[in-house]
Amino acid sequence: MKTMKQELIAIALEAGEKIMDIYLHEDFHESIDFKADHSPLTKADKAAHLVIDEALKRLWSEIPVLSEEGKHADYNERKQWNRFWLVDPLDGTREFIKRNGQFTVNIALIENGYPVLGLVYVPVQNTLYWGASDGASKIMDGVETPIKVKNAQTHITAVGSRSHSSQEEADVMAKYKVEQTVAVGSSLKFCLVADGSADLYYRHGPTMEWDTAAGQSVVEAAGGSVLLPDGTRFRYNKENLLNSSFYCLGGIPFMK
Repeated sequence: MKTMKQELIAIALEAGEKIMDIYLHEDFHESIDFKADHSPLTKADKAAHLVIDEALKRLWSEIPVLSEEGKHADYNERKQWNRFWLVDPLDGTREFIKRNGQFTVNIALIENGYPVLGLVYVPVQNTLYWGASDGASKIMDGVETPIKVKNAQTHITAVGSRSHSSQEEADVMAKYKVEQTVAVGSSLKFCLVADGSADLYYRHGPTMEWDTAAGQSVVEAAGGSVLLPDGTRFRYNKENLLNSSFYCLGGIPFMK
């Protein structure tokens, strides 16, 4: 596990370097493409994907890779996978385009439908969040610190999206008597729950499996949970890779 962790961190850092080269030094707005679902795609998404995909396949050739920017295997093939990498090379492309720094590199290992380890790297902050069976940690400028969710009973803080919101999300905030809401992009929302900066992240509406797996790894390793609206654990490698609504909870109980 220690060797795998070191290798994965090195991969994420290299992908982050590729992203930052474009972020800091290129006018990428003229080269933005759009996918079939109208979501944006930049040179940085592609460059990070190439780094991660090549490295994972070289180091662990026996483990398939499912990346947002790669070829997506048909479900008839995927359903045979007991173990696979689930990757979002650049999560928060809209935040990248806005140049607000709130984008991440996400890598998770899925076993039997659930994440068993993962990392979320924030290139602009040079900060990496790690989660596995031995716990969660935050690595900032090379210094690693354990993190845990906060066991709050009152003064609940929620974290929400900069680019998406809904009435359903507002209803959940009212149910939990949220006193403060912080808007942040990409999978940083999971990380803020994991390190105790927030207690709740509820998402109503579409995300994809690669958007959430690494963040779920970190949150669960820190003592939190990521649940479907019926209270069951969020799972992966579904026939349809589109996610349903979910709750990401720190130390607060689930409420239907």
